[in-house]
Amino acid sequence: MLKTNYKNIEKSIETIISNEIIDYETAINFMEKRVNSVINNENSDLLWLLFHPSIYTYGSTSNKNDFLKTPEIPVIKTNRGGQITYHGPGQRVAYFIINLKHQRKDIKYFISKIEDIAIETLLEFDVNCKSNSDRIGIWATAINNIKLKKEKKIGSIGIRIRKWVSYHGLSININPDLDFFKKINPCGIKDYEATSLKELGVDIKVSEFDKVFIKKFVQKFKY
Repeated sequence: MLKTNYKNIEKSIETIISNEIIDYETAINFMEKRVNSVINNENSDLLWLLFHPSIYTYGSTSNKNDFLKTPEIPVIKTNRGGQITYHGPGQRVAYFIINLKHQRKDIKYFISKIEDIAIETLLEFDVNCKSNSDRIGIWATAINNIKLKKEKKIGSIGIRIRKWVSYHGLSININPDLDFFKKINPCGIKDYEATSLKELGVDIKVSEFDKVFIKKFVQKFKY
């Protein structure tokens, strides 16, 4: 586990990079405690990069009919927004515990910044992506400026806000087993496939992704 702090005069953020597999419920318990400490001005904001074991999670607006097959891995109900998604090895998860009172008290604006960070990070690896107002998530549209026949989902977003402090976050598919996505309608979306950097022909180390992602994040939120 690697920890780093970034700060300016007004605000600071701690970054944690975990390369080991972190149990989902362990991560949630950690975030809940950190959220409370940020609300009480006892701790700084946090960006946490990690992996989970293979699980499905479903949020507050999920429809269990989006399971296309009987799940063979654990299914966990969570208090984030959003619907069913898969987490597992090879998928980088980024959790954001951010005090929006020190940023801008606008949830849609906050989510748009998270989308921009993901899009700008993936562009550094020659993957063109976009967000959609009607299909939540991060969508790959081209690789090396060669347009895909149909856009594919490469990232998911699920955020919760408590007293203007955010938690949960974003996941990006670096090299997970994509077969798990074929057994669900990811985020309730039908007729679109999931993809990954590996499937698109981008072979990178997780540390390379982390370095770019953290840089974009710190710049965007001005720590």
